[in-house]
Amino acid sequence: MKALGPRGLWLTVALLVLALLVLPFLVKNYRVFQFNLVLVYAIAILGLNLLTGFNGQISLGHGAFYAFGAYTAAVLMDKAGVPYWATLPAAGLLCFGFGLLLGFPALRLAGPYLALATYALALAVPQLLKYKRLEELTGGVQGIVLVKPDAPFAFSLLGQPLSQDRWLYFFTLAVAALMFLLSWNLLRGRVGRALVAIRDHPIAATAMGINLPLFKSLAFGVSAAITGVAGALGAITVAFVSPDSFTVSLSIFLLVGLVVGGLASIPGAIFGAVFIQFVPNIADDISKSAPSAIYGVLLIALMILMPSGVMGVLNGAWARLRARGS
Repeated sequence: MKALGPRGLWLTVALLVLALLVLPFLVKNYRVFQFNLVLVYAIAILGLNLLTGFNGQISLGHGAFYAFGAYTAAVLMDKAGVPYWATLPAAGLLCFGFGLLLGFPALRLAGPYLALATYALALAVPQLLKYKRLEELTGGVQGIVLVKPDAPFAFSLLGQPLSQDRWLYFFTLAVAALMFLLSWNLLRGRVGRALVAIRDHPIAATAMGINLPLFKSLAFGVSAAITGVAGALGAITVAFVSPDSFTVSLSIFLLVGLVVGGLASIPGAIFGAVFIQFVPNIADDISKSAPSAIYGVLLIALMILMPSGVMGVLNGAWARLRARGS
């Protein structure tokens, strides 16, 4: 079997894009809403992958950056009347700053110690959002209710109108494509090679002239910024934020999605997002009494069958196909 040529590759990409554009008009609004969350989680997992997969810094606190991004969007939309699209860069910049602040003290930590430090952040943020002196801004335990944006124009396809959820699907898809493209460009250049070198052998990276404190802190900042954008999109999609929506379980789910999709793999974030969005529902359908147990069994089975994640299996299959065709 011969590998796809340039023409076949472009044709495949074109068909994939067409399928993604038509997809929301083939299903009902609730399913579109789920697809929106898949895209949001894919962006968040992408941000975590830059830090953990490509730079080797373990984080159990990215749910906190997701929460900061979500509340940034919610507060700006609810209190200041800022357009929903304008909240994304604000959320990214705010989380970039928080990521840098956390990145500097994290320079002295590594492995499980860094994981515990970030875990403490994930535990603290929901309580901080409930703090009485911040209730006027954050809404306290009641949270903030938002209004989903309407589509800027009327459109219909296959008898389905361009609803709020369908418009958010296209908006989120565009933002996700931009985040993945920027991350791909970042990782294929000098910065990406420096991040991977630090992950693989920090002493050798230092000997080659790589500034470890700078790149590790920047990795935290960029990772937090991408996750913050995902949080803002999540708040707009769900149209509601509350402290109990951003417990430490969210950070664990993002890490699960990262491992399932494949460490140090950009496309793997999509597979990981599909897993954490749909597999809990499948587990609940299998057993109403013990969905968590079913979810755990499915996760263990997946790790046994695919220890390198979904992308590891796909990359191995592609390599075998190319070897047969050569």
